[in-house]
Amino acid sequence: MTAAMDELLDILDLEQLEHNLYRGRSPKVDWQRVFGGQTIAQALVAAQRTVEPERHVHSLHGYFMRPGDTKLPIVYEVDRIRDGGSFTTRRVVAIQHGQAIFSLEASFQQDEVGLEHQLPMPRDVPAPDTLLTQRELLGKFGEAVPEGIRRYWERDRPIEMKPVMLKHYTSREKLEPQQNIWIRTTGPVPENRATQAAVLAYLSDMTLLDTSTFAHGRAIFDRDIQAASLDHAMWFHRSHSLDDWILYNQDSPSTQGSRGFTRGSLFARDGTLIASVAQEGLIRLKR
Repeated sequence: MTAAMDELLDILDLEQLEHNLYRGRSPKVDWQRVFGGQTIAQALVAAQRTVEPERHVHSLHGYFMRPGDTKLPIVYEVDRIRDGGSFTTRRVVAIQHGQAIFSLEASFQQDEVGLEHQLPMPRDVPAPDTLLTQRELLGKFGEAVPEGIRRYWERDRPIEMKPVMLKHYTSREKLEPQQNIWIRTTGPVPENRATQAAVLAYLSDMTLLDTSTFAHGRAIFDRDIQAASLDHAMWFHRSHSLDDWILYNQDSPSTQGSRGFTRGSLFARDGTLIASVAQEGLIRLKR
């Protein structure tokens, strides 16, 4: 268990202030704003605290409205919209400085048996054991990695990643807007479906927005690009342990209007489709 992973699990353990009211904090890092995946995960935890334990999240939809301040707590207010016979619906608003910074709606369902299929995991993807971690890539390519990406890779994070394709990180070549990246936590996740869903939501916000820059030979860390997540949607298909590498398969069908749209599929190493993700983010060229 790394210190960063230990802190992630700690910040997901929200403090209850009052009925339907919770408080979360950010890790003690020098980030300029709260990581979007943290806000998604904490809002989901707040919603989970008001739902019967036998009902599990199957989808969430969130909107980012203002950047979060890492130096202040975030208050999460839960609206118990509906407790139905089969589904439970919750709305959560994250608040700082008296203003909403993020809103989330999530739906929960008890496990049921029914029709089932899934798309297969992409073929011919190198196994994670054959690839280098981001820190190892820094040692190999050094100054060839752009400064913004290099600073990001050097941070101590609770998530470890192994990109399959390296051209985006070492060149300005225009590429197909798609990528495969292996991703995992740097420590074990408790065998608790609510916690695992929150951690999965946390890591689902990583690398997605950057994929929308591939076709332009750019990166979200370029100094003349203003980038930020605008909305995030996630569907939880199958419960699966998070103690091994997960393949994050991504593609970006469109970038326009200073917005980049990206889709993602999260596969366990054994090919199980765990979850699907969609996100649109701001990709604005500074003038």
